[in-house]
Amino acid sequence: MGHRLSKIYTRTGDDGTTGLGDGARVKKTSARVEAIGAVDELNSVIGVLLTHGMPEDIRAALTDVQHDLFDLGGELSIPNRAAITEQQVARLETTLDGLNADLSPLKEFILPGGTPAAAACHLARAVCRRAERRVYRLGETETINPAAAKYLNRLSDLLFVMARALNTRAGRGDVLWQPGKNR
Repeated sequence: MGHRLSKIYTRTGDDGTTGLGDGARVKKTSARVEAIGAVDELNSVIGVLLTHGMPEDIRAALTDVQHDLFDLGGELSIPNRAAITEQQVARLETTLDGLNADLSPLKEFILPGGTPAAAACHLARAVCRRAERRVYRLGETETINPAAAKYLNRLSDLLFVMARALNTRAGRGDVLWQPGKNR
């Protein structure tokens, strides 16, 4: 295990820079720091999601995701480091396929909502998409681990399916979009 933080404030970031895991200092507005922040935000939103009641298989999968996202944050904080693997992407796909098998085919667009847990899952999905965009933006100027970007893409799909599964298992249907409803 690495160093433990015993002092929370250091004042080293007061000049608009922050330290990376390799000791380099970069601007807080850099694409790398934006990607790290978006992944951290996603992990926090999943933490809020986990405060809701939900089936144990979904809870366990989300807990695994939180650990993966912490690994991803570490990966992003050290340029040219790879921590996310294709096996982690495959695990998401297996979970997604298992949850999706129990759902009715989707024929309509759905709105975020339903149960509180499902609504929080949709929020996590939207934040995940932003994190994915930030990682791809970083990849426009620096080398990124392809598995990391793929992981975020698959995770957003999984969060969508989890939201549907949470509603279904709670006895609620999807909230269907009604185009032009308020015209």
